[in-house]
Amino acid sequence: MPMIETHDLCKQYGTALRVAHVDLSVPEGSIYGFLGPNGAGKSTTLKMLLGLVRPTAGEIQVLGREMNRANRLAVLRQVGSLIESPSYYGHLTGEENLRIVQTLRGVPERNIREVLQIVRLDGQRGKKVAHYSLGMKQRLGLAAALLGYPRLLILDEPTNGLDPAGIQEMRELIQSLPGRFGMTVVVSSHLLSEIDQIADTVGIIREGELVFQDTLAALHGRSRHHLALRTTNNAVARNLLAQQDVACTEEAGYLILPILSDELAAQLTQFLARQRLGIVRLEERQKSLEDIFLELTGKAASL
Repeated sequence: MPMIETHDLCKQYGTALRVAHVDLSVPEGSIYGFLGPNGAGKSTTLKMLLGLVRPTAGEIQVLGREMNRANRLAVLRQVGSLIESPSYYGHLTGEENLRIVQTLRGVPERNIREVLQIVRLDGQRGKKVAHYSLGMKQRLGLAAALLGYPRLLILDEPTNGLDPAGIQEMRELIQSLPGRFGMTVVVSSHLLSEIDQIADTVGIIREGELVFQDTLAALHGRSRHHLALRTTNNAVARNLLAQQDVACTEEAGYLILPILSDELAAQLTQFLARQRLGIVRLEERQKSLEDIFLELTGKAASL
């Protein structure tokens, strides 16, 4: 059973369709990376999943139940979230902030100490949050989201503003959650490198449209090896290669060929040379994940 499933989900503000016909499917027990450039519609989509924003059209199912006004609170009791930036009372300690959330959610008091240990803030629980670093505040927000040990955890850009050490720490925490607690985690980010290191399933959104959704392995599978050939006359070379049943395309002054055996590559270059074509360059290439991401998002992303 998918933990989250949407059908034709849309959100329109005025004449702008910010989320356009999105069909999400988040497998149970996965870390789902929700990836896209800033302003692509990630936060709006996550807010609709949590009932914070009303969809213009479409259906949402969370934990196998339709998300609507009648059952929203019942569903959200099994969901934890950290959207945009954590909220806190700066004049209270970390533990006191969590006690407020614990009281509102009606979860056992022992959970406070446990989640503080999970996010490695147990040594700072008596410190006022106003004196916390940005990374500590992010971890406190994660602790609040974990208080009820939810089945589903939704995190919107949880590494925003963190230094490299803080990013690494947050990454390790997120990676540990499915194995330790059986949680399904949805993490949004505009950074491909972050999602590549923690997710096993990926959805990529561009200008409100879901342009890719599959396993991370399938995304890696798009970065296939190929040969790039440049000759003194690519147009003639392309016709000659077609006569040899070698399909190719032209890109930025190169003929793009599939990977060939060394023997066949040698035969083709000799064949072209016999036709009085000069071989200027022959390279083996592989598209990086960044290249694929830029293609999918229209080259409008921050990596």
